Amino acid sequence: MRILIINGPNLDILGKREPKIYGTLTLKDIEKRLKKKFPKVNMEFYQSNSEGPIIDALHKALDGSVGGVVLNPGAFTHYSYAIRDAVAALEVPVIEVHLSNVNAREEFRRKSVIAPECKGVIAGFGVRGYELAIELILEQN
Repeated sequence: MRILIINGPNLDILGKREPKIYGTLTLKDIEKRLKKKFPKVNMEFYQSNSEGPIIDALHKALDGSVGGVVLNPGAFTHYSYAIRDAVAALEVPVIEVHLSNVNAREEFRRKSVIAPECKGVIAGFGVRGYELAIELILEQN
């Protein structure tokens, strides 16, 4: 099975960016941890600070070769209708993931325009959120 793991803006600076909120693991550390935990799963990792490449990565799931998508849209969560529409076009499960508990933070972080098009949302469990999302996708396939 192939799973896309897509990360949005500022996730490339994990480990340096507000470690009290996001932890000290880098995005590469998270990728290594996921590969170790799920050695039989073909995972493709994408990260972009721009909206277009994230949409292009989501479009890769349209060809039927992907079993699901783990998506941490970062700040695009709150306002990217273009990413929302790309998720809506998919027939595979998409799980929205956030490292921090967005509902316990600033008011603007509590609204996701993408979540209504996702199978579910996991927030506040750090890297474990990515693991849970992969486990859920594997259960669905």
